[in-house]
Amino acid sequence: MKNHVTAGVDGSPESRAAARWAAQEAVLRQVPLRLVHAVDWPLDPLLPGVGRQEADRWGDQALTEAAQELRSRHPDLEITTRCLTARPTAALAAEAADAGLLVLGSRGLGGLVGFLVGSVALSTIVATDTPVVLVRLADDPDGPALDSYREVVVGVDIHEACDRVLAFAFEEAERRDCPLRAVHGWKMPTAYQYVPFFDPDNERDIDRSVTHMVDDMLLPWRHKFPGVSASHTVFRGSVGERLVQASRGAGLVVVGRHLRRSPLGNHLGPVAHAVLHHSAAPVAVIAHD
Repeated sequence: MKNHVTAGVDGSPESRAAARWAAQEAVLRQVPLRLVHAVDWPLDPLLPGVGRQEADRWGDQALTEAAQELRSRHPDLEITTRCLTARPTAALAAEAADAGLLVLGSRGLGGLVGFLVGSVALSTIVATDTPVVLVRLADDPDGPALDSYREVVVGVDIHEACDRVLAFAFEEAERRDCPLRAVHGWKMPTAYQYVPFFDPDNERDIDRSVTHMVDDMLLPWRHKFPGVSASHTVFRGSVGERLVQASRGAGLVVVGRHLRRSPLGNHLGPVAHAVLHHSAAPVAVIAHD
């Protein structure tokens, strides 16, 4: 059973922020926390003089310091550590296989909104079916109390099965006792691009129809999670841009990505890509069929 939260730790301020976020999430879920550090051996040749023992010692120290800090914050939380010799992407993906959630740190874009998504984080996201949350240093959870979380924002698509995405979003909103807002963007059918005069009433009709479809999509989840106040935003335009806007007032943004078994092709999708790089809140990426 996937009953723990895993966080990647590399000693950086971003990874420490991610570990603190993961610890808070583990407390909410009432599950253990596992901290993982991967030593990629042999090391980068740009780091001469750093031997295997020094690298292992540094990794153990990063894990020990992170665990000590988190135990002082959450004395009742069960915390374990693992230092592995493997490429970080492979190690994190393997560790995520039996976890309920993987949390990774990412650098922020300075004064700009969003993340600087490194190759390890991006590769790990597409290498695992486990939900992955990306956290920046600005998302350090020292701020809000457990009863004062901001809303969970989730991107939905009426043309696809979003059960895994909606299940994750509603569960997180329930844990945080906060509202949930579903965001869906639609586009005019391609044929309308060739119509010289378009009746605005048709656009309003389409918008009403899409809104009803989003309502129908959310209905079973509202019944399953009656304590969650769920609303929705339906509009004509780019859902990626609207999710980025909504992230500025959110505590968590949830997006989906298609499972692709082939090593070729885009494994992330334009919406998840845009949100990952520009969100002002932590981002959860949920793999789905």
